[in-house]
Amino acid sequence: MRRIETEADVAEGAAWLAARDPRFAVALETVGPLPLRRREDGFRALLGAIVSQQVSVASANAIVARCEAGGLHDPAIVVAAEDEVMREAGLSRQKIRYIRALAAAGIDYDRLRKASTEEVVATLTEVPGIGRWTAEIYAMFSLGHADVFAPNDLALQEGARLLLDLPERPKERALREIAEAWSPWRAVAARLLWAYYAHVKTREGIR
Repeated sequence: MRRIETEADVAEGAAWLAARDPRFAVALETVGPLPLRRREDGFRALLGAIVSQQVSVASANAIVARCEAGGLHDPAIVVAAEDEVMREAGLSRQKIRYIRALAAAGIDYDRLRKASTEEVVATLTEVPGIGRWTAEIYAMFSLGHADVFAPNDLALQEGARLLLDLPERPKERALREIAEAWSPWRAVAARLLWAYYAHVKTREGIR
């Protein structure tokens, strides 16, 4: 399975997409080189993903910082921690439940590094609080999978509508089918759609 480890990998995928579809070539010329956007993997990364749900980036960063200061980035400490300690870090009752479930899940993160996208998604979505979108984003950016897409992402849907000149924003199932044509570089297609959407949003002053 192809992995995206360097900016050269991203550039290779972008060139493949641009050669395959002139619309991607136009988008790439518009937005320039695409970012690598690799992140750490493991419990800490998924903790951050859960914390980030339905809160601002600033709030999520502050809560994650308090969790780390309290040792809550360690599954063993989470399992032993009192709810009050977790509430003091800024976690809601629901997110405390999700993070406890993640800590108790016993996920083998070393094994996930070698697993297919389907295995990663299947493993992670068994944990309460982790949906398919989170699992696909984890495979894309924490594990570097080159051929994964997250069609439930609203920015990707809107980016696809703009770039492909669609009459309306495609729903998850429709965008997943559209993205099959971008295999084996769907993760690079996602980066390109995000970048293109951000460019148009800035140019048009969309809020």
